[in-house]
Amino acid sequence: NPHFLTAAPACKISAGDFFMADSNSGAPAAAVRRTPLYDTHAELGARFVPFAGWDMPVRYGSILDEARAVRSGAGLFDVSHMGRLELDGAGAANLLNAVLSVDARRLGVGRGRYNLVCDDEGGIIDDCIAYRRGKTRFLVVPNASNTDAVLAALTSAKARGGAGLSADVRNATAETAMIACQGPRAQDALQPLADRDLSKIPPFRVRAARVNGARSLIARTGYTGEDGFEIITPAKDAAATWRALMDNGASACGLGARDVLRLEAGLPLHGNDIDTSTNPYEAGLGRFVDPDRDGYAAGAALRRLRDSAPSRKLAGFVMIGRGVARGGYPILRGGRRIGEVTSGGPSPTLDLNIGMGYLASEHSEPGTRVEIEIRGRPVEARVAALPFYRRERQ
Repeated sequence: NPHFLTAAPACKISAGDFFMADSNSGAPAAAVRRTPLYDTHAELGARFVPFAGWDMPVRYGSILDEARAVRSGAGLFDVSHMGRLELDGAGAANLLNAVLSVDARRLGVGRGRYNLVCDDEGGIIDDCIAYRRGKTRFLVVPNASNTDAVLAALTSAKARGGAGLSADVRNATAETAMIACQGPRAQDALQPLADRDLSKIPPFRVRAARVNGARSLIARTGYTGEDGFEIITPAKDAAATWRALMDNGASACGLGARDVLRLEAGLPLHGNDIDTSTNPYEAGLGRFVDPDRDGYAAGAALRRLRDSAPSRKLAGFVMIGRGVARGGYPILRGGRRIGEVTSGGPSPTLDLNIGMGYLASEHSEPGTRVEIEIRGRPVEARVAALPFYRRERQ
């Protein structure tokens, strides 16, 4: 993006500048869980951090190098901490229609949709992806710390809805693993292990396949701004699949690099950029909400929010002065506080310090000069359009 490459002087970036936030709903140490790939990560020398109640690899070596490996080749992420909720039954589509911000009844078999789960006031409980696996079968993938909350929302809607929302809802998280293979060489790394032609899987589609001999699901989705795949495979087969992908040229990457990449791509992180205190319209996610549906529990609240102009908006910014913005730092204009940073850090792809935060709507236009208060000192920044980075389409 030429605008960002010239928007500010190049920043000297070191791995120590990166911040990997833990989830606000992290569990006590005694309750921290491990994914089926934990031992594999330990053998590879990973550094672990507690994240959303899980012991997760934050990096193996340099976060910068891992992020660059994804942008230039292929990177592997263990995303087994994400939830896998399976729904099956005649009322499954109606049940999801009551809970999700998009109408699952209109979702074709084999397709996926990004969506939000909102509370009765329009606050964002979670953002997730729903896939239709068959006429009455669905898979919902929520964020790790919100799996129980999404499951509770489904259970509550089912109890209120009666026979029309009848479906079996099962948490399959513990029995499966989930691996993200991301980057321009992701297909090259995965194709030798898959028994179907990956080039025929379009974005946001899911297909059953054997991967490294194991019955699995492959979705062409991700959280890095690159092309790639997410593979759901039996827990017992995950380590062999991970190693095989590495043998095919994919690099092991931790959550630190994933956080950097999603920020460059302008993708919100629940718990940082969106939560129950924010709504889809101020977060710029209104295109993923259809509030005008019968049976949608959050519809009335979301219609009210849609029809009133938001007083604040989630916006990107690029640092002009020297400094790294962090979550919680005040955003100022003319010495007056107008917002707060929700995510920030260096961009190794653009060689800039970037961030996102909520600003008063009248100051959210790209190009607006603002200041980020860093340790009591205002540092000049410029509001920027999202995403910061967009991959070149082939």
